[in-house]
Amino acid sequence: MDRSQYCVDALQEEDAKKELGVLWRRVKTAASLFTYLKSKARIMAVPQMAHIVCGIKQLDGVGLVDENGVPLSVSSRNVELSSFDSLDVETWTALGSHHGSLDEDDVVYINESFKSVHMVGDVMESLVKRVIVAESETAIEKEKVTVGQDEIKRKNLQIENMSFRLEEMAQLALGTNCILNEMRQRVEDLVDETSRQRERAAENEQELCRVKQDFQSLKTYVSSLINIRETLISSEKQFQTIERLFERLVVKTSQLENEKTQKEVEVQKLMEENVRLTALLDKKEAQLVAMNEQCKVLALNAPTI
Repeated sequence: MDRSQYCVDALQEEDAKKELGVLWRRVKTAASLFTYLKSKARIMAVPQMAHIVCGIKQLDGVGLVDENGVPLSVSSRNVELSSFDSLDVETWTALGSHHGSLDEDDVVYINESFKSVHMVGDVMESLVKRVIVAESETAIEKEKVTVGQDEIKRKNLQIENMSFRLEEMAQLALGTNCILNEMRQRVEDLVDETSRQRERAAENEQELCRVKQDFQSLKTYVSSLINIRETLISSEKQFQTIERLFERLVVKTSQLENEKTQKEVEVQKLMEENVRLTALLDKKEAQLVAMNEQCKVLALNAPTI
């Protein structure tokens, strides 16, 4: 009975030692992970180291980007929690050499612890990225505020200049009241003059109507004169034709007169020649009569011979 009790106590003591060893390994593992988180938090507290650890870079035209080239304004909104199903063989060997052999419960505990630590690290990096983005956006907003203040100052100067110009324009407006009154009087005079000119224009319109009527009458008269002139031109052409015919007739008459004169001269010559020939014929007849008488005489005297 005592021996069995001793065995039970020995087994319980051995189990207690094992549990104590497991607890001790878990405490050391938790302490190591906590130390890792503390060191990582200290590194994250330094801005330059945080940029290096998180892989943050500054690109022109884009801004801050992570190690994948994604802008922090997008990547910082999503926290990726990588899963660790099991540790590699070297890690288990290292842990076994430092803390003794590991059972299945230790593996599960350490695996879950590493998952939690990695998740906390990712959350820390995400928070750091958000802080960096917030600081960058704050700097940008401060710069915008500075630019806005400069713009406000410039606008204030412009407003002051415009106020000064408005005062000058007000003084100029006061100074131009007299000019406006004079211009108003001139406008009234121009209105009166315009009314008189309208009356004159109406009279000129009536006179123009009369002139148009006279012009129409004159146009009709000129048209009739043109017709008469055309008739006279036609008559003149006919007269010129008659005159040319008369000239031809005169020429022909002159020719006939000349021919008549020539014919009369020829007739006179022929009459004279006829008279001469008649006288010659009478003379020849007288000679013939004389010769006939002589012949008769000779004939009568011939038988007697």
